[in-house]
This record gives sequence, C-alpha cells and structure tokens, in this order.
Amino acid sequence: MVTPQPVDTTLTQAAVFLVLTLNEDESVNPQVVDLLADLSSLVRGVGFRIPDGRLSCITGIGSHAWDRLFGQPRPKELHPFQEINGVHHAPSTPGDFLFHIRATRMDLCFELAAAIVSRLEGAAVVIDEVHGFKYFDSRDLLGFVDGTENPEGQAAKVATLIGNEDPDFAGGSYVIVQKYLHNLKKWDAIPTEVQEHIIGRKKVSDIELQDAAKPSYAHNVLTNIEENGQQLQIVRDNMPFGEVGKGEFGTYFIGYSCSPARTEQMLQNMFVGKPAGNYDRLLDVSTAVTGTLFFIPTSDFLDNAADMASDTAGPAPSAPTDTQTPESAPQDGSLGIGSLK
Repeated sequence: MVTPQPVDTTLTQAAVFLVLTLNEDESVNPQVVDLLADLSSLVRGVGFRIPDGRLSCITGIGSHAWDRLFGQPRPKELHPFQEINGVHHAPSTPGDFLFHIRATRMDLCFELAAAIVSRLEGAAVVIDEVHGFKYFDSRDLLGFVDGTENPEGQAAKVATLIGNEDPDFAGGSYVIVQKYLHNLKKWDAIPTEVQEHIIGRKKVSDIELQDAAKPSYAHNVLTNIEENGQQLQIVRDNMPFGEVGKGEFGTYFIGYSCSPARTEQMLQNMFVGKPAGNYDRLLDVSTAVTGTLFFIPTSDFLDNAADMASDTAGPAPSAPTDTQTPESAPQDGSLGIGSLK
C-alpha cells in the first residue's frame, strides 16, 4: 500500500512556501535526487526538537524537472501551468520544485527550509519564498474566512488522491500555486454588503449567502464546479502573507487535487468568466503574480527517489504556447474534464 504525502493535513499556524528552479548543468541531478530521498529524514530530524509542532513538508515536482530526473513513465496530467488571458491575467511562472512546509511554529518551518536550501546549494535556486501565517480564525487579509468548504476526512482523500485513472501514480496528487497581492485600500473602500456579494458569504459570521442572494459572479459560485451532477472538490491550504513596510498584503493560494483540470476550470471561470465576461470581481482588487503546477508523488516514491531516477530522462516538452482567452476557451466553458455545470 502506498503512503501519500499529507496533502489533507489541517491548516497550521505557520507555513513556508519555497519554489525553486534547477541549475541547467545536469551533473547536479544526483544531488537533487539525494535530497528528495532524504526529505522524510530531514523532517523527522527538525521536528524532533518540538514533538508537538506538527512539522510536515509536501514536495512537488514540476514538468521540466520530472522529465529531466525521472523520465518515463510520467504522471498523465503533469504539464506546465498555462497562463490565462481573460478579463484579468493569470501568469505562468517558472518552478521545478515546490516545498510546502507547515508547522504550528515558524521556527520549525524556517529551520527545515534552511536545511533544504543548504542541501540544494549549487543545484537549484529559490525563485519565490513566502512565509505565511494563520490570521485570527483562518481569515484572509480581506477579512473573510478562507477554506470554509474544504472537504475533510475521506472526502478530502477522494478530492486529492489519484486513483485507478493513473495506476502508476496512484496515491499522488497535483497542486497549483499562485501568489495574489491585494489592494486593501481599494477593498476597504467597498461597502461590506458589496464585499459579501463578491465573496458569496457573510463577512463576520462566515455564513454562506442564500443561492438567490448570490450574484452569478460571486467567488463561491464561479469556483463551484460539477461533473455529472457531482461537485468536484479540491483542498485549499491558503495562507496570508505580507510586509507592512512595503505595503504588500497577499494570499498564497495553494490547491491540491487528484486532477489539475479541476483547479484549472475554477481559474478559467474566475479570470475569463462564466460565461465569458462574467468574471470574479475579487480579481479587481487581487492580482495574481505567480502561477505554477506541480505533481505530488507519494512518500514512498520520494524515499526511493534514487531507484526511481531513470536513464530515460530527457528534455522536457515545450510549455504550451496557446493561452486561454475568451475567444479560445471551449464553448461549454470546460477544460475537457466532463460536463461541468
């Protein structure tokens, strides 16, 4: 039986998100593979200092890095994140590895992040680093509770873990990450009642608005997708971040799923609109500045990374050149994952 990485772990008080890119010199490949194989040991070593600190690290591998290190077989739905050009823009940014480090204390996250980066010195470079924190009762910096509708227990496993649809990678997951920056002055100038209609929930109580009271552009309307009458869920582990002196206030979006097409459809609805032009008004005050897609292998795969490294590894396929626009998007508003309603 395979052991998945803990993608369904409940939100912690602190997190560090590291995105790295590989050095072009392929002689560093063994150094990277050795780090992947030692990750579980690193987590145990750092976490031992604070036994109740709930330290964990989820590791994601990008399309280019997978082809370079592991070759065939490859996860069926692994590909570079494709930018979206709609009413608003969702960029695609580089990333070969994601390390999503979580704990009840930032010192644990920081120590593990430092150990990982030290082990990869000369082999990979950090291109994005975000230190996230839990904000009161799991609110974002816009003042709303984030992640209320996350599935839990078995429902979370169904939402996040690959099954028989890709048996070589059963127990794995996919994740899409985006860093959003918020214009809080603009947001705070919007009346609370209007904010609630943009989100689709009450601000103070976190109670969902009645369907009849929600506009079609509400965030929780556009991100609710179905296939054959069944809701397709993802697990979000978003965290606020910011630097007060720089006037930087943001949300680090991170969405785990058994298929990236679920999150891609949600983003399509948000940025292009459903129908086209009926976009998520939250994007009028929130700007996506990064966007990357990773495969989350099982813990067993990482522990045996040296054995998994393949002689068939080679150059990664080129990133898609066509972008999602209102004109190029499928007429039914889908990404080809079924009848979404």
